[in-house]
Amino acid sequence: MTAAKDKWDRIYRDREQGPLEAAEVLKQNQHLLPASGMAMDLACGLGANSLLLAQAGLTVLSWDISPVAIDKLSAIAAERDLPINAEVVDVEKQPPPTDSLDVLVVSHFLSRSLAPALIAALKPGGLLFYQTYCRAKVSQRGPSNPDYLLEDNELLTLFSGLRLRVYREESVLGEPDAGWRDQAMLVAEKPF
Repeated sequence: MTAAKDKWDRIYRDREQGPLEAAEVLKQNQHLLPASGMAMDLACGLGANSLLLAQAGLTVLSWDISPVAIDKLSAIAAERDLPINAEVVDVEKQPPPTDSLDVLVVSHFLSRSLAPALIAALKPGGLLFYQTYCRAKVSQRGPSNPDYLLEDNELLTLFSGLRLRVYREESVLGEPDAGWRDQAMLVAEKPF
């Protein structure tokens, strides 16, 4: 945990504090969120998704390995009086509890071995919003290590036990400067 924690602490300590931008999967599909319930922003970073979820009326758990990120998010949540409980958690060692979440958001984080635990963490009818980088990219955005990049249609395989509601992955088709590139997004619902 120390190497990863130190890496992300350094990144978040050095990052300029500009406007926080929620993941596109959440912004485009915010209308699918329930009116209330428990949401988690997993590997939340500075918490842009957490802020959107709390402003939408959800109670939010925000987990990240970086104490620096959690401290910054906690300060913003307190300043805006938002129901966000931000905690330092190594999600690979401590996944969310089973049947505990109405909404789970994961953006720009990939740990394939966690997929079964993420599905289990959703309550029946719970929604997973997932977005991360793909191997087939038209730019150099995102990680270079293939371990942290999705294969073609991999999100569909990882979360095949859920009901697909939204999926987008443009790969390298057509005009590379147009569209939504380099990432895949998925919204899926846990069956009742």
